Amino acid sequence: MKTKLLMAAAAASLMAMTGCASTSSQDLGLATGAVVGGVAGNAIGGGSALGTVGGAVAGGLVGNELGRRQDENARRRY
Repeated sequence: MKTKLLMAAAAASLMAMTGCASTSSQDLGLATGAVVGGVAGNAIGGGSALGTVGGAVAGGLVGNELGRRQDENARRRY
């Protein structure tokens, strides 16, 4: 039940973030990575807070970097 609630919150936050026209890829990548990482960390860590937070931090870092690279590539094209 807890995982389903977490997944619903993740989906809602992702939908809210994609609706913002001024959101950069870096910001969107950070938020998306943190949500996905938190869900994955929760599942892998057996629902522990440490697993959830660790996954969110790791996912946020990866998403931030991917988004930054996407923004850089977009700037080079235009």
